[in-house]
Amino acid sequence: MKLALLASLIASAAAFAPSSSTGARSSTALAAGKKSQALPFLPYPENLSGYVGDVGFDPFRFSDFAPMDFLAEAEIKHGRICMLAWLGFVAVDLGARIYPLPEAYKGLTAVTAHDALVQQGAMSQIFLWCSVFEAVSTVAVVQMLYEESGREPGNFGFDPLGFLKGKSEAEVKEMKLKEIKNGRLAMLAFSGICTQSVLFDKTFPF
Repeated sequence: MKLALLASLIASAAAFAPSSSTGARSSTALAAGKKSQALPFLPYPENLSGYVGDVGFDPFRFSDFAPMDFLAEAEIKHGRICMLAWLGFVAVDLGARIYPLPEAYKGLTAVTAHDALVQQGAMSQIFLWCSVFEAVSTVAVVQMLYEESGREPGNFGFDPLGFLKGKSEAEVKEMKLKEIKNGRLAMLAFSGICTQSVLFDKTFPF
């Protein structure tokens, strides 16, 4: 559990590179002396220009040596995972269960469920299916990075409720910005509830 907690903290701290806008890929050096909006005491990282959610936050300058599309893909993926993870973690602590519930799972919290599910083999199944989805999605990422497929980071064409259907370019960009902001908040929130639960042995709402 401590390793899982450490991994979640690292993920949330390392995944703040903004996501792509409608295809803009500007790496042209900007005016000398421009400062970061988020960190005004640091220079603006010019490779972030043109991406949705850009506030100049890249204090370790990951964008100087890693492809921005890769960083944007990583941020979107971690944000989406943490939005689901926060909801699942809190739901379990508040009593949500899927029935029929195995005897071994009764009385578990979101934290104690981890070790119990490892012993029962459920975590191995989750790991297997996550690995399959990761392998499949990697194909699209590789094509985006090395074959210039034109795919935007994080875009799997998945919009079953039609949030983007019939929207203007400005409205689509606004929806993408909302996802980025909620994803960033979720990465911090999930790290926070994991830390609170493990260190103080309490369940949500603590």
